[in-house]
Amino acid sequence: MPCTTILVGKGASHDGSTMIARTDDGHFDVKKLMVMDPKKQPKVYKSVIGHLSIELPEDPLRYTYCPNVDLKDGIWATTGINAANVGMTATETITSNPRVMAADPMVRRRKAETRKDKDIPGGIGEEDLLMLVLPYIRSAREGVLRLASLLEEYGTYESNGIAFNDSDEVWWLETIGGHHWIARRVKDEECVIMPNQFGLDHFDLKDAFGEQKENLCSADLREFIAENYLDLNNDGAFNPRRIFGSRTDSDHIYNTPRAWFMGRYLCPTRYRWEGENADFTPESDNIPWSLVPEAKVTPEDVKYLLSSHYQGTPYNPYSASAGTGKGMYRTIGINRTGVMSICQIRGYMPEALKAVEWICFGSTTFDTVLPVYTNVSRMPDYLSKVTTDVDTANFYWGSRLIGALADPHYGQSIQTVERYQNGVVTEGRRIMREYDRKMTEAGSFDLMEKANEDLCAMAKAKTTDTLNKLVMTASQAMKNGFNRADN
Repeated sequence: MPCTTILVGKGASHDGSTMIARTDDGHFDVKKLMVMDPKKQPKVYKSVIGHLSIELPEDPLRYTYCPNVDLKDGIWATTGINAANVGMTATETITSNPRVMAADPMVRRRKAETRKDKDIPGGIGEEDLLMLVLPYIRSAREGVLRLASLLEEYGTYESNGIAFNDSDEVWWLETIGGHHWIARRVKDEECVIMPNQFGLDHFDLKDAFGEQKENLCSADLREFIAENYLDLNNDGAFNPRRIFGSRTDSDHIYNTPRAWFMGRYLCPTRYRWEGENADFTPESDNIPWSLVPEAKVTPEDVKYLLSSHYQGTPYNPYSASAGTGKGMYRTIGINRTGVMSICQIRGYMPEALKAVEWICFGSTTFDTVLPVYTNVSRMPDYLSKVTTDVDTANFYWGSRLIGALADPHYGQSIQTVERYQNGVVTEGRRIMREYDRKMTEAGSFDLMEKANEDLCAMAKAKTTDTLNKLVMTASQAMKNGFNRADN
């Protein structure tokens, strides 16, 4: 699925936490936030797209997940944090090239051509990965290794990037063809910006085939590259993006502009982003995968970036003064987003309180983000009781309606939207601080579910108030209005 990812090392964040965040930009998928009881985790996982059956280990952990409400195409669990305080987001759809795909083809399901034949299952993909991996890992690095073993055994039918975090580390894995993979630890002081392209632009092969401190890959990656003449590097450096990635005209419209905007925000003065002598433009192929931000990064920064639409540039589709570039590039905040999450692991907190998941449903440009504790047995109904029918009794549909009402009346609505976004985050932080303090002082952590209920009650009240205001704004702007007094 087209998505955008941001990863934040503990030295780059404002409080020493690690963060992995992603928009899940599907097809207006209706989503909910749930908690999986280990007793209900299946013993055998059955995929819808790949038609695979995979036996699972016997010792799953409890975990949060964000599935589709309509399961006809599979569960698509999307994002979550487990009871060991390990986060995972799956997946960022990435690009590749024909040389890689020919050398290691995708593993696609093949239907039987006659009654005598049998179907040949496909590999694993975004539909499956979170449920196959997250319940069985106790560190970000373990997440990479478990996923890698599954890719090597079953293969995949699509190109994906997957992130993991614990309180100390953030890891990023990218698939290469049907069975190969490469992974890097994000340096503590860095942020990663990923816009639907193969991202890794530097990799230490010596470490990957030696101590494996910060680099991991398929055991035969060197041979795979050499035997298939994949290495396009001409400067002595090993740049995986040149080998496994893409550089197409569509990338310059759909992908690289998003990396440009995020890099511009994180490092506004270190590089020149505009003008004749710009270091990087929206169509540059060499925008860095990772950057040391000029200021410490907060969850609010992550939400801003994942909601953005080229504000302050000629490409803003909502700008009344933008020129010929208006709307020419794919924005990060987009209409079809199902959910955006930030998995934050706070290493400075007691073990029970380390994990916080920030959830935003619908189009991130107009919707707010709500923090909740994940070390709980259930999520409030406001997040978990969602149907495919529109219903303002839950956060998903309230959020979706806000975006649908505000977008066509951007100028009249944006102030209301910004007050709503800031109000929920401010109150969310206040409530969470209060419960953090109470539980830490008491040495007891049984108030997390009560805290989540309070957070949802606050979000529901503010969402309802905002909907009331936006309905009035939209009603007043209807085209069948008439000024002559007729009552």
